[in-house]
Amino acid sequence: MKKGLLINSEISYGISKLGHKDSIVIGDAGLPVPHGMQRVDLAVSKGIPSFLSVLSAVLSEQKIEKIILAEEIKTASTTLHEQILSVCKGAEGNLEIEYVSHEEFKRNTGKCKFAVRTGEFTPFANIILISGVVF
Repeated sequence: MKKGLLINSEISYGISKLGHKDSIVIGDAGLPVPHGMQRVDLAVSKGIPSFLSVLSAVLSEQKIEKIILAEEIKTASTTLHEQILSVCKGAEGNLEIEYVSHEEFKRNTGKCKFAVRTGEFTPFANIILISGVVF
């Protein structure tokens, strides 16, 4: 049995197959997942699991170089926005951050290798993680 922070086998397996510049999306309970995309559905009930707890666990295993967020998070969910930036920068330090409209964000999810759905109900609690390299 894995003893690290991330113990979900589907997410671990998906991360293990990522290459440089591949991406995944972690979303709230309402993020639409494109038809045919692998979906790891962790949502149990409102807030369980939380977006930040899932993000932290994924960041413990995935090397990222860039994140993409919806521009709307800056005003609609300011506290969560600050928490996301803190968690991501704490995991990676030098990190590129891109903001796009929520509509463009949803279109960009179609390029992701897989999606993780959380029980989060906070508006715009969605992030695309772009893989980096470990060397």
